[in-house]
Amino acid sequence: MTMNSPARLSAPDAVLDPRIDDLLLRLRGLVLVGGVLEARGASSAEIEEHALEADRVRAELARLIGDDLPELAA
Repeated sequence: MTMNSPARLSAPDAVLDPRIDDLLLRLRGLVLVGGVLEARGASSAEIEEHALEADRVRAELARLIGDDLPELAA
């Protein structure tokens, strides 16, 4: 069995469930926005809220992937 590079995969050959793709994109956005919030001096409550949501998304990703190792959800 040969593996295709991600750039050459078509939609029917996609490796990841679309929900996983969506969660990965959301997590990336949360992490990036968290950094912007910190750089702009947002309140610790706002930064913590983003961090908690990122943790929730990580846990959901771990559940969907089927690997609930604590280090993946932390």
